[in-house]
Amino acid sequence: MDALDTAIRRVQKRVDIDGRRVTEAGRTNVLSSLTGADYLSLVALFFGWTSALLFLRGEPNVALIVMFVAFLFDKLDGYYARRAGVSSPFGRQVDSFIDVFAYLVPAALLYHVTMAPHPVVGAVVGFVILALGGLRLVRHNAEGFGSEGDESYYHGTTVVHTNVVCVANYFLFTLVGPWNGWAAGVTVLLAAPLMVSDYKAYKNDKSHLLAGAVALLASGLAVLLELGYV
Repeated sequence: MDALDTAIRRVQKRVDIDGRRVTEAGRTNVLSSLTGADYLSLVALFFGWTSALLFLRGEPNVALIVMFVAFLFDKLDGYYARRAGVSSPFGRQVDSFIDVFAYLVPAALLYHVTMAPHPVVGAVVGFVILALGGLRLVRHNAEGFGSEGDESYYHGTTVVHTNVVCVANYFLFTLVGPWNGWAAGVTVLLAAPLMVSDYKAYKNDKSHLLAGAVALLASGLAVLLELGYV
């Protein structure tokens, strides 16, 4: 028993050193810690989750439109946090958690439900999107932004980039005859590893405007497809 007690104390000591144990006074009250930006993130979560349900119900065009609403609120939370001066490590963790459901889950379901030539292919492509996207978010939380001169950049492509690749493949699959689920799957599998690469994705107003323009264009195309005009 003495040996067991000694081993336990050693483990506890290591855990304490790593900062994994806190006193009751040091624990975070999650709800009271939420800021206006975090509530905007939760709205993005609602629309991201609703988008996922719509994909599963076989409504991809409506799901895409709802997904882009989630994108809007995800961008608004960062803007609000900067304007209100409420940015924090806790808020960044919340934002990354929301990104899984606003970008990664819808992208995986979009491919699986609408383009996958076989359920196994859909499972593999979806796993790669979720696994590498999740690792990319974990790394970003651990490292933060890189900087080069006056510009900041993401380490690796973002989950938004991978989502855009899936959306572009959906429109190609729907509108371009020769394009098929196999070609779409290969494209996604080639793009996803870039999220954990050393690529520098610069964070600036130009990239935000471009992302907004792509979302508006894709939303309009989704509306036209839903109404049968395309």
